Amino acid sequence: MPLPKPPTRKAAVLAPADFDSQAAPKTGKRTGKQPAAAEVAPAVLDLFSQEPMDVPAAKPAAAPAPTTARGTPAARTPARKQPQPAAPAAPALPPVSARQSAPVTPRAADRPAPQPKPRKPKHTGPAKLFVLDTNVLMHDPTSLFRFDEHDIYLPMITLEELDGHKKGMSEVSRNVRQVSRELDALAGADNLADPKAGIPLAKTGHKEAGGKLYFQTTLLDVKLPAGLPQGKADNQILGVVQGLREQMPDRDVVLVSKDINMRVKARALGLPAEDYFNDKTLEDGDLLYNGVLQLPADFWERHGKTMESWQQSGHTFYRIAGPMVPALLINQFVYLESPGAVPLYARVVEITGKTAVLKTLKEYTHQKNAVWGVTARNREQNFALNLLMDPECDFITLTGTAGTGKTLMTLAAGLAQVMDERRYTEIIVTRVTVPVGEDIGFLPGTEEEKMSPWMGALDDNLEVLARSDNSAGEWGRAATNDLVRSKIKIKSLNFMRGRTFLNKFVIIDEAQNLTPKQMKTLITRAGPGTKIVCLGNLAQIDTPYLTEGSSGLTYAVDRFKGWPHSGHVTLARGERSRLADFASEVL
Repeated sequence: MPLPKPPTRKAAVLAPADFDSQAAPKTGKRTGKQPAAAEVAPAVLDLFSQEPMDVPAAKPAAAPAPTTARGTPAARTPARKQPQPAAPAAPALPPVSARQSAPVTPRAADRPAPQPKPRKPKHTGPAKLFVLDTNVLMHDPTSLFRFDEHDIYLPMITLEELDGHKKGMSEVSRNVRQVSRELDALAGADNLADPKAGIPLAKTGHKEAGGKLYFQTTLLDVKLPAGLPQGKADNQILGVVQGLREQMPDRDVVLVSKDINMRVKARALGLPAEDYFNDKTLEDGDLLYNGVLQLPADFWERHGKTMESWQQSGHTFYRIAGPMVPALLINQFVYLESPGAVPLYARVVEITGKTAVLKTLKEYTHQKNAVWGVTARNREQNFALNLLMDPECDFITLTGTAGTGKTLMTLAAGLAQVMDERRYTEIIVTRVTVPVGEDIGFLPGTEEEKMSPWMGALDDNLEVLARSDNSAGEWGRAATNDLVRSKIKIKSLNFMRGRTFLNKFVIIDEAQNLTPKQMKTLITRAGPGTKIVCLGNLAQIDTPYLTEGSSGLTYAVDRFKGWPHSGHVTLARGERSRLADFASEVL
């Protein structure tokens, strides 16, 4: 706001117009120009004349000096008596309309610092008390910190069961040891002075956990039904839940267990029990990103006015800006099929602000663009081959029902880039060894010989690819088979820890049976120049405790969507045979 002009005469008083200009400053942009003299009325300060020799020394008990409108101390009154001027009249406030039209804008230094918004709890009312079963901690070692603002209660029998499973090299044993380390970090010596007070779960850096951890320190006298054996661990946990509900009737005490029978028994006794849901990436498998988006019929009418198009390297590019852009992701495929018009098949290659760039695809449905003799038979297979043959895509996930061509297309693309283009040195194939029926036991031989029974799908697809070469003859196909076999290595998941793959084409088959932790272990093996392709059918999960929402394949698809160097396609139509397609629908 502009300062008043310096005084022109002694004992002058500020005019009312000056007060009005100070009370309602202009909120426009500041400029370096000074206002003209005619625009600003001559302003004078309420000062008295003084001489330097007459100014007395300041006394400690003197009243504080008066301040001006800017907050700076005014000059003191001289020692000799001067006639006191009349007090200036109170400044008249501008009219209401003027005050509303000219709001006062505080300076940047005077504005209060923006305070972070407190996290709104998902649950209103008192915090719940969750009693964790042992299998929840074995399944997810970080489950202690996944209950938001609610509290956790661990019975002593749960700790005893954890102690009994800590030895070994299995995934369960590793999870138990991680839980033990987390509990050791939480239950420090400085926090166990009063066990009943609880231990803050956010102590070890997990800020998302706002509750407390309680251990069972006293024996709860609970009478369970006579039909339940008292020595079984599950029944003891049920007794703890019932005892807590009797001690704290005004608080919700809930049992959390991955064991279905445990939850059934709890509900039969009238105790609330829930499954552990925080390991699920998605609540509904239908919400999973499928990588394909159908454009509306009026796409050209709504986006054609501001659209830019150009051609480069045999592809047509479209830059669009409109209501469709916020719904797009990088490497997402879009298509528009309307009767009587040329269809559009494109991929989103760039998103900048409110604009997106679409790039037309290479038609792998034509024989001249066949990949190792394989052509795409439908729209989604064409999308998948565009991803598989793109050297800029390092991580690709393909899902679909049985017979949609996932393994065949991936193997053909791998052979074309290893044998013809020499982009990768070899193909590495691995999968989870989870049997559909009973296990056949230990297998003799080397690592590849032990894995060969699990790789029947690889052999079947190699046979199809070898048949496509009709010009080489029988001996030529046999030689090609031997050469192809030398470029394909079969590895087991059990020996992946610590490895690094350089310039490899890695195929992870049956990836729906992987846990999120196993998926992370495999993907982080990739070194420079390596492409990883995950194949799976979420309807055929054989691993216990895994569902469509908690599978490692679902986890990877959801976390990698929108990354510029990854892509995903859900294959919708089977191409194996009419018998296989019909069986997939009706069985």
